[in-house]
Amino acid sequence: MELFIKYPHEVQFELLKKLISKAKNTEIGKKYDFASITSYEDFAARVPVRQYEDYEADIERSRKGESNIFWPTPIKWFAKSSGTTNAKSKFIPVSEDSLEKCHYAAGKDMLCMYLNNNPESQMFSGKSLRLGGSKELYCENGTQYGDLSAILIDNMPFWAEYSSTPGNEVSLMSNWEVKMPAIVKESMKEKVTSLAGVPSWMLVLLNNVLEASGKESLFEVWPHLEVYFHGGVNFSPYAEQYRKILPRDNFRYYEIYNASEGFFAIQDQNNSKELLLMLDYGIFYEFIPMDLYGTENEKIIPLAEVETGKNYAILITTNAGLWRYKIGDTVRFTSLKPYRIKVTGRTKHHINVFGEELIIENAEEALKKTSEITGSEIVDYTAAPVFMEGKEKGAHEWIIEFKTPPQDFNLFTETFDKALQNINSDYEAKRFNNMTLNKPKIHQAREKLFYDWLKKNNKLGGQHKIPRLSNSRVYVEELLGMNG
Repeated sequence: MELFIKYPHEVQFELLKKLISKAKNTEIGKKYDFASITSYEDFAARVPVRQYEDYEADIERSRKGESNIFWPTPIKWFAKSSGTTNAKSKFIPVSEDSLEKCHYAAGKDMLCMYLNNNPESQMFSGKSLRLGGSKELYCENGTQYGDLSAILIDNMPFWAEYSSTPGNEVSLMSNWEVKMPAIVKESMKEKVTSLAGVPSWMLVLLNNVLEASGKESLFEVWPHLEVYFHGGVNFSPYAEQYRKILPRDNFRYYEIYNASEGFFAIQDQNNSKELLLMLDYGIFYEFIPMDLYGTENEKIIPLAEVETGKNYAILITTNAGLWRYKIGDTVRFTSLKPYRIKVTGRTKHHINVFGEELIIENAEEALKKTSEITGSEIVDYTAAPVFMEGKEKGAHEWIIEFKTPPQDFNLFTETFDKALQNINSDYEAKRFNNMTLNKPKIHQAREKLFYDWLKKNNKLGGQHKIPRLSNSRVYVEELLGMNG
């Protein structure tokens, strides 16, 4: 880690050369003549930017057992992505290299960073409560596909199961509503010292543990609990609820940033909201400034050209054969020495119908401030535009499920609107004198509305999450129809 922190650009370029060299005799390597690429400029000029739809046909061939298409070693596993941007499943290739040199290497590094920062830790005196995906591995044509967490659990060395709870049999259960009580039953009797999983679903699990045990605090169930490793969704909306069930000032939270496509960044400091970008996991990074994304002036830059405070879409080239691939996430750099980031949202999960450029980071910061001022607690939310009709102005329509609703909804709406304007100047300009946008329209969701929506769409558990912001009204209309 010290090497890539000190020489980030050299490490990244060496890595790119290795990836190109290794894949030069694949179909894609021959098509773009990888053998003659000698610089980043050659690579950028020759290899096109791709998204999943551009890869789909090649991935299908690979799933059926064909080799050497986009990576030289056989691809045996495909991570089935939850696909929050549309209903269609994506099958992301997972090579032996990406499994060992990316995902597992990151797991070890995460533990090393935590122990380095907390030498008094007793984490290994107990077990890690892990909450993975809810799908089994399915076999097809000699290749396998399933949730990334299922692939990782299935390929871990046999001894890893002894340091985790629940065991593999329960972890790989496919029925979420059967799996949940099974995890509670098995894990409650263990000495749990750490937690690992997506905040939204982990909160459901931990509340079930408290209900089953009749306890107020998780420390009454697991007195040696010391750290929660979380990722997948922004933690801010859930932070207050976690503090209530984990009421210790010295309890640690460590954020990670991983996906089916790779493991990208890890919190490397206690009590930090910044993540260290990991530059030696077989992933070469490029970035698209979001103010130019999707325009005719769109440009792609390497790591050496990024700036702090700007929003970027990420492109990755990986040791599983994804070449200049748009993963759909956006980040902002908080530091360049070393390179640290904050995840700000998704390229498709924003609202920009009226030029307001509203991203998830804005929404969650405004909701957090509003909740503090109004004494409310939020479980889940989603939002979409109200399109202009005739002389009627546009607006944003929100559906919010509360654990503790505000006493005054008008105050909540006014406070939220002001908070968004303070955070986002484009939104503020469109709201000025109701010029383009009217004030937000907010609906209170009934209890478990979002849970029921996920269940209806077969998205319970693990890596599935609520689409937060959308330029389309598809999700909002469906949820409003279920909110009676």
